[in-house]
Amino acid sequence: MNRKRLVFLGLAGVVATAGVAHAQLAVFDAANTLRNSATAALKEEIYSVLGDEVTHLEQIARRLSAFTDLQKYATHDVPEWRIHLFQFEQYLFANRFNASLNYGDGSGVGFDEVARTRVTPGAELATVSGEDEIAYDAIRAQLATLDATDSSIIIGTDQNGQLRYNGRKEQAAIDALESNAVDPSDTQSTTAVLDKISGAGLIRARQQQSRIEFLTAITEQLIVDSKRARDTEAATMNMQLERLRWGAASNTSLIAGAASDLRTWRMP
Repeated sequence: MNRKRLVFLGLAGVVATAGVAHAQLAVFDAANTLRNSATAALKEEIYSVLGDEVTHLEQIARRLSAFTDLQKYATHDVPEWRIHLFQFEQYLFANRFNASLNYGDGSGVGFDEVARTRVTPGAELATVSGEDEIAYDAIRAQLATLDATDSSIIIGTDQNGQLRYNGRKEQAAIDALESNAVDPSDTQSTTAVLDKISGAGLIRARQQQSRIEFLTAITEQLIVDSKRARDTEAATMNMQLERLRWGAASNTSLIAGAASDLRTWRMP
């Protein structure tokens, strides 16, 4: 009897131990709960900030074409850089020079056809240099002015023709850039916009170079005009100085000679 009781008690203890082992006990950890709450709040804040950034980037990426028609910024009826001879009536005597203004002419052949021919100085200039140094210096200065003028005109004509001839390609590049700039397609990415900016900067640099070449040619013309005006003023001043230097003696000699002639003159 005691043996059976011991077995029953043992089985009851095993069952009770198994029940305690499978039971769930609720345990509250305040520090762990606070940490999890802070982590969840931080994740929610990051998600909100990222959403605002996406919205802002979408607003930035939205092109102007979404609000207005970009075609109104396009330029129409752009003047041509040059006119071909077969489009209008040809000139009577300046066709070659007109071609030089349209295509360039570094040799100056077109200018030679419309400019007055210069006589090449020869022995007569050497004769003048030996007899009158003042006259020789004046002629030499005038010949130098003609040389500078011819060179400036030929270079300016060639630059104008080269810029006109290359202006067609530049105009084609500007037209292509304009077409891409007013394109309302939403497929235009940021990279495409940056490429347009780079292309516009390159065209701007080319136009600045052309402007400098034009200004250089104009400056050369002004320099030649200044030299011609300076030579004219120098000749006028030289004559004034010579009159002041020798005028009194010349007048006295002239008057004295006239008085003597009048006193000695008799009716034939």
